[in-house]
Amino acid sequence: MPDDIDQMNYMEGMSQYQNARMRAFWTEMFNLVRGKPAELLSFEEIRARLRLRQEYYKGLQDIDLNKIVGSVGRYREFTRNFLPKKRVQQERWSRVFAVATGMMGLPPIEVYQVGDVYFVRDGNHRVSVAKQLGNKTIQAHVWELPTSLALRPDMDEEDIDALEAYALFLDATNLPITRPHHQAINLSEPSRYEDLLGHIALHQAVLEKRSSESIDFEDAAADWYDSVYRPAVTLIRKYDALAHAPRRTEGDLYLWMVDHIREVRDEMGDDAETRTFSDALQDYLEERRIPIPGELEAEKDQTVTLARVNVDEELEAYRQRHIRETGEIDPLHYYANGDTPDDPPSD
Repeated sequence: MPDDIDQMNYMEGMSQYQNARMRAFWTEMFNLVRGKPAELLSFEEIRARLRLRQEYYKGLQDIDLNKIVGSVGRYREFTRNFLPKKRVQQERWSRVFAVATGMMGLPPIEVYQVGDVYFVRDGNHRVSVAKQLGNKTIQAHVWELPTSLALRPDMDEEDIDALEAYALFLDATNLPITRPHHQAINLSEPSRYEDLLGHIALHQAVLEKRSSESIDFEDAAADWYDSVYRPAVTLIRKYDALAHAPRRTEGDLYLWMVDHIREVRDEMGDDAETRTFSDALQDYLEERRIPIPGELEAEKDQTVTLARVNVDEELEAYRQRHIRETGEIDPLHYYANGDTPDDPPSD
């Protein structure tokens, strides 16, 4: 043992390590039974799946230990709450413990910040010891990777799959650049982001027909957000429609309204009256036997005329353009068919 390590603190560290190892064992067993993730998240995997490209240094900060969810290279060596697994050396962990409980204390760690969570770049053992000691925060040099995605400390694989689908949608539309202050478009069903691409592709075709000019998909996405999606969300918020569907999102209700308008048109054919988002919202409230505000009945919003065949045709045209321009299949197509981008396409 090095001379600069207090022997008493080191021996206490050996004992604390054994306690932490026992807790790690039972944590893994309980998580296995409950089907919850036991390991830390891999930073490199999250970075690739969520299309995170830029980073910048934010300085030295005190960060919440409970918001550290992953690691750059040692994510398999600790449990999700940073208890040491078998492969973590007792001697090294105990030396870090001795330093932490000595006069000098621990030096700052280094982390990447993604949304509201952190990934350890350097200092995994320090995090493990700090949590074992019951600390709430730790000093860290922070590098942030900007994203509009909402990451949480309690994420599971299903949550990450949903974030990946949304990241693919944002990558295709470039909304974080063209509309940097856009409202998050969260969906309960990740496969339906491809439906949104279909709406944008159809909107692109309408814009091109009006202007007799070629319109970039990204420009069409920005105009769709401004003139179609945002007005619909404004109505949803104005009449607090989500209060009657607590498990749904604004994006879910937007899709319901578009689907409903299309279904009415398909059912009534040419005899169908012009339908708007406010009409769809009235039908939504009426189906749930909720009183319809008089102000909603007087709303004068834009008409939405989406036929399923049009959406499908324009989405397929978008896919073919994507293949011609990039040589790759649109990744969201996999989600719409229940696969993942790493799986082969369904037959």
